[in-house]
Amino acid sequence: MPYHEVQPKPVSVLLVEDDDGDALLVRELFADSGAAVDLRHVRTMDDVPMWLDVDCVLLDLGLPGMAGLEALEALLRRPGSAAVIVLTGHAGTGQGLRAVAAGAQDYLVKGEVDPELLHRAVRYAIQRRRFELAERELYRAELRQYETSRLERALLPRPAVEDDRLEVDVGYRAGRDGLLGGDFYDVVERDDGVVLAVVGDVAGHGPDEAALGATLRTAWRTGVLAGLDAPVVLDVVERVLLAERARPEIFATLVMVEVAKDRRSLDLYLCGHPTPFLAGPPVVPLPATHRGRALGVPVPGGWSPARVELDDAWRVLLFTDGLVEPTVDGGRQRLGEDGLREIVAQALLADAGQPAGDVVDRVLEAVTARHGGHLVDDAALVVVGWAGWAA
Repeated sequence: MPYHEVQPKPVSVLLVEDDDGDALLVRELFADSGAAVDLRHVRTMDDVPMWLDVDCVLLDLGLPGMAGLEALEALLRRPGSAAVIVLTGHAGTGQGLRAVAAGAQDYLVKGEVDPELLHRAVRYAIQRRRFELAERELYRAELRQYETSRLERALLPRPAVEDDRLEVDVGYRAGRDGLLGGDFYDVVERDDGVVLAVVGDVAGHGPDEAALGATLRTAWRTGVLAGLDAPVVLDVVERVLLAERARPEIFATLVMVEVAKDRRSLDLYLCGHPTPFLAGPPVVPLPATHRGRALGVPVPGGWSPARVELDDAWRVLLFTDGLVEPTVDGGRQRLGEDGLREIVAQALLADAGQPAGDVVDRVLEAVTARHGGHLVDDAALVVVGWAGWAA
């Protein structure tokens, strides 16, 4: 097989020059340099494409109707990744340096350019532009990571529980895109020994919903730590939602349990949210007789608790709909609350006598496996438990 040398891809250059003689000179300089260049020529800024789909632009600063750096500023507003070299007829460095300070990668003085200098300037300008873009993208990635970390700290707090006899664990899985959504949770023990746990879900998925979820979670914890009664805490959270939401149609569902100091009962508040499970065994849903409306929905009605008496040993599992809505086994059927309850029962059976953390991990892994991959929506799970021997 004969050997064929791979030819380099031509560098695409757009020349913006109203003087045909100067344009011809630039073309001849590129030809004499021996460089592979795809050169296009336009006479005015009006002829420059809105998207700069070239590697480099050679821009004459003496275009008619354009004073000083006006043409450069107009060019830099165009989208694209092209490097820019300005061409100036002034031998002094002042105008060229001002152009570089304004955003150009380099400048050349007409009449002082030879083929090698032109080729080298274009090549270096393209490299500098690529480095600038890479550096900018790195900065943006670092900023996104920083903002994600801030959201994680706000959305995924550490439970604030002093009673080491109480079993508490939490788990969170971001959706398929890896970004946090509007799901949030928290567990707090008040000074009087009462423990409150919450799981909530802001409608929608994205940075706005995540930020709102973080705000609601912070409002909830603040209300609990301030010693407000549970119904008042919900009122405060809804008032924050109404004040902070970006659009009037945004709402949030929420479930909250208030575990008594003696751990023998709890009050359940349902705000348009899936009903938690109580694991005795068996695994059963808590009563939904006092279901209330979602927060932010303009319909009458508030939230009243359902009192649930507890045995000597129990676990309560609060979760978001990201654990009940996944499709299963590659079909259209959804897991549903019955399917999730079966998974929870299997996880409890497999982890009999083990910490809640093992249950949380097993449930999240099992739901993901049944779905066949990363979950589409966020999923949050909170387990609060009490064992008779620990009392």
